Amino acid sequence: MEAGMETPRSADPCTPPPCDVVTVPARQGLEAVDILRRGPGDAVGPVLHDDGGDTLGFVVPAGTAAAWDVPGSTCTGTDGRGLRLAPQPPVEGSDWLVPPGEADLATDPAVLRRALGEAARMIEAADSCC
Repeated sequence: MEAGMETPRSADPCTPPPCDVVTVPARQGLEAVDILRRGPGDAVGPVLHDDGGDTLGFVVPAGTAAAWDVPGSTCTGTDGRGLRLAPQPPVEGSDWLVPPGEADLATDPAVLRRALGEAARMIEAADSCC
């Protein structure tokens, strides 16, 4: 190699890509996980749950937070900071419902949006029938 030539830098293959997290109430999130698992392929990415069992967090691709508009949920951008996709949960007081390695790197936001809508309709129907 000639002196002075720069070599291109490659991304560290051990560093996961940045991601965002969609947080939903646990009941709706559990229904959505079931819906996603019944779908074709591996539609669900890693999912966190809090120890209190109140919420679930779906890992979605970075940039999702900018356009997320699903009522009853929030989407937080992490810019790759503070969220490790490792066997140990990234947040104290949480655990993996669907751990990394058993799922795709992230859930497709459009697929998640449909699953959350279907889950909300199922819950509403179940609550209103009795």
